[in-house]
Parts: sequence; C-alpha cells; structure tokens
Amino acid sequence: MRALVTGAAGFIGSNIALELARAGHEVVGLDDFTSGHFSNLRDFPGDFIAADLADPDSWEDRVGPVEAIFHEAAITDTTVVDQARMLRANVEAFRALLRWALRQGVERVVYASSAGVYGDGSVPMRENAAPRPLNVYAFSKRVMEKVAAEFNRAEPKRRIVGLRYFNVFGPGERFKAKAASMIWQLALQMRQGRRPRVFERGQQYRDFVYVKDVVAANLLAAEKAPSGVYNVCTGAKTDFNGVIAALNEVLGTTLAPEYFKNPYSFFQNETLGDPALARQTFGFQARYSARDGIRDYLGAREVFAGA
Repeated sequence: MRALVTGAAGFIGSNIALELARAGHEVVGLDDFTSGHFSNLRDFPGDFIAADLADPDSWEDRVGPVEAIFHEAAITDTTVVDQARMLRANVEAFRALLRWALRQGVERVVYASSAGVYGDGSVPMRENAAPRPLNVYAFSKRVMEKVAAEFNRAEPKRRIVGLRYFNVFGPGERFKAKAASMIWQLALQMRQGRRPRVFERGQQYRDFVYVKDVVAANLLAAEKAPSGVYNVCTGAKTDFNGVIAALNEVLGTTLAPEYFKNPYSFFQNETLGDPALARQTFGFQARYSARDGIRDYLGAREVFAGA
C-alpha cells in the first residue's frame, strides 16, 4: 500500500508513519512543521513534503497516487483562540484534502477527530451523544465530522472514517510543548525533583489512551471500518492521583502532589469514553492501561533527552 500521512512530523502522525513503514508500506509524509519536528522521523525511510495543507497548490502535484490517507495535520492546542486560524487549518485544509482524494480516486481516508466534541457531556461518552464543543478546537473537529459525512453521502463507495481520540500520550509528544499530555507535563516536573501540581484534590479523571493503541486503531480503521465516527479510548478512568502514583513508580521518585485551586470554570472534571462501537465494528480494543502505557513510555530514560 502507498499511503499519505498528513501531520507526519507531529505526535500521532509520526507514530503512524513509522509503523506503516515498519510494516512494509510506502509512505509519503506531509507537514508544515507548525508543531511537528524532524526528530520524530529520524528512522522514517519515506518521502516527505513540507507544505501547508490548506494551500493545495503547495502539495497537490507532489504527492502522487495513494491508496489511503491518514489525516493527522491540525492545530491541536486548545488554548488557541484565533477562530479563523483554527477553522482554516483544521476544516478548510480537510475539505481541500477530501476534494483531492475524490479526484485521485482514493478509497480510504482515516482522519483525527476528538473527544472534545463531547464537551462536558455525561460519561461514558458515546458516539450518538449530542455534541457540546466548549472551545473552537472542539468546534473545528465537529465541523470536520460534518464535512466528512457530506462527502460520504455524495460518494458512498469511499470510506471516510473519523476517530475521536481521547487523552493520548506517548513517544513523540514532547514537541507539542504546553499542549502535550498531562502525563508528560507531570513527568517533566517530577524528573526535575518538583512536586507534581494538580487541581485539588487530584480526583478528576481522564480516559488516557496510549499512542501505540491509537496507531493500531488507525490501521484497523483503514482496513475495515465503515464510514462514520468512532471513539478511540480505553473505557477506563484514571484520576490524576493515579497518574502521579504510576509516575512515581516508573521514575523511582516519592513526590507527593501539590494541590491548587482550579481557576477555570469550563474545566472538564470527567472524561471517559465508551469503546464498544469501535470494538464491535472493526475490532479495535486498547491493549495498554494508563499504567502500562506510562511504564512502556517513560521506562526508558532517554525519552527525556533534550526535554
């Protein structure tokens, strides 16, 4: 298979590109390096295009024929408040990509959506719940899902699959800086000998999903998922105190949390996905618990090199 991976120098995109290449597929990576970094692709053997996806003239004639697209390029920093910038980078770039895929006859497109579309909805969060985006990032992902559905109605033989990622963590995320996972942020504090700071009393929880499971979900979705949107999650809750306990275990530290008041009225205290639809429809089931993922991720000390 020859595949295009957008956002290929970023966190999840680089992991997908590397795994595809390891499996013997020909991969073309595309990224504008807004938040990606070449270091994520040191072992990548494929072609690479440095271009802005929202500017089709900069990449359309350079990609060549592909059988599948894994679309990871996006602004993922939820603190970005420039609405026009967010919608251009996330929605209009996706629209351009789908138009190109239609002209090229690409039959499989797997794209990154987000659990952010659920907002402060009730848990466990299921795909048939009404969307409640709380920020422009989540709104952009909701609009992307609508764009995908419209394209699929016009071209029902093409498969366009959206994956609603929950709280992803793992190798390659450090270049996201402040937008990296809470697991990475807390690990950095603790590596520096500082007490990990969390909102009081650390009982807020997340559905943390390891990036290796996210990659597996993408490959399975490309292989056999029908068009639609699916949660990519573990279905298990891990509170912040539990994250700190796992980090202490892996890092060999004994640092107690430092609690402080939450200043944000819009903060989500609970995030938990229902994995049933993805499991029943195309066989995805997370292999790593949050604790197992932390051990696999941070057990090797070189992961902190340069951080």
